[in-house]
Amino acid sequence: MGWRRDRQQPRTGPRVIVVGAGFAGLAAVAELARTDAQVMLVDRNVYSTFQPLLYQVATAGLNPGDIAYPVRSFTRRRGIRFRLGEVTDVDTRARRIRLADGGEYDYDYLVLATGVTAAYYGVTGAAEHTMGLYTRRDAISLRDHIMAWLERLDVDGPGRDINFTVVGGGATGVELAGALAELRSTALAAAFPEIDGRNVHIRLVEQLPVLLAPFHPALQRYAYRQLVRRGVEVRLSAQIREVTPDQVLLADGEDLPSDITVWAAGVSAPPAIGQWGLPQGRGGRGRVGPDLAVAGLPGVFAAGDIAVADGQPVPQLAPAAIQGGRHAARQIRRLIAGRPTAGFRYRDKGIMATIGRRSAVVQLPASIRVRGTLAWLSWVGLHVVQLLGNRNRLSTLLNLAYRYVSWGHGAGMIVGDDPAAIEAAGPLQLTGAAPDRR
Repeated sequence: MGWRRDRQQPRTGPRVIVVGAGFAGLAAVAELARTDAQVMLVDRNVYSTFQPLLYQVATAGLNPGDIAYPVRSFTRRRGIRFRLGEVTDVDTRARRIRLADGGEYDYDYLVLATGVTAAYYGVTGAAEHTMGLYTRRDAISLRDHIMAWLERLDVDGPGRDINFTVVGGGATGVELAGALAELRSTALAAAFPEIDGRNVHIRLVEQLPVLLAPFHPALQRYAYRQLVRRGVEVRLSAQIREVTPDQVLLADGEDLPSDITVWAAGVSAPPAIGQWGLPQGRGGRGRVGPDLAVAGLPGVFAAGDIAVADGQPVPQLAPAAIQGGRHAARQIRRLIAGRPTAGFRYRDKGIMATIGRRSAVVQLPASIRVRGTLAWLSWVGLHVVQLLGNRNRLSTLLNLAYRYVSWGHGAGMIVGDDPAAIEAAGPLQLTGAAPDRR
């Protein structure tokens, strides 16, 4: 199928398709827009999601629109095309992609930045009875389930408990558990005055003996103490055997009650990667060479969480995805110019995680470690700045300020519709998260 060129800036160079409008995909597009290449960005959503703040949407602190930016606004300014659609097939021999709606597009170069989905590690019932936090839809669904369960607890009256279980002690799990604890301690009394906060139980389960494994031990211990101080039950070195609609069963035989179980324990590649014939590495992710080119497939690159290079581990963080997307695009520019590709080198700019109001951990290069209020302010500032669009930045800043300053004096929770899954009686039935992509 032919390509429609931008009317203001007609392009005549090679055809480049970027699949995925996440951090890596947008970084690749921004770099390629500086060339004469005919660039098309393809994504199943009309917006790009700022994933680091999904947990704030899930705990009713931010609007879903605060973390979503229209993809066409991003591409239009750069004179390239956006195509809404889900890629169902990649024909690497013919150099063509096919979409679910029947569209077909030829390419000279392809950048895959589709992102990842949940990895359940063979745990029985995990896919069927847990909720994920990888997409905007996941966050909205989780928020609505949380609010519906609180309404149910309010109706049932004293004597009824609700149990939240977060599986995974990485940044997502720690941040979500901390936000749930904050929801209970600051907003619950105003929004649900009939509910006793002592009936709301929050548990974090991690199979490793520490939280936040990539961080320094001192910061790991700080995060643990802060969660416990906020009333979160932290279970370390806990192996999960099975998940049911209302329980998390541990390998040691203990059964933990759980009304809502959120899976934040790891990621794997979408099944489509294998179906497209791409070579796969750890977690099913696309195996790439040092230059991020997919092994054995000329003209195909992979960037972001979906890519894995042998002997070159790269953290699954937004800065790494941005650097990877930019590097893949630069290699395409080098190939167009008849130059050889260069290897990718990740520049570590540090990592951070927040536990709650005035509590966060920051680890920078050169052994610089910060915790507490300063780290928390740094976390807030960086995340607001990284958002796309001034409206999103302003709205997010206002909503976060209200959450951390005014909660407890007024409800302030951003809610939506109750999910149809909530019934008047009986256990809640949930479905696992669907792959997105970022």
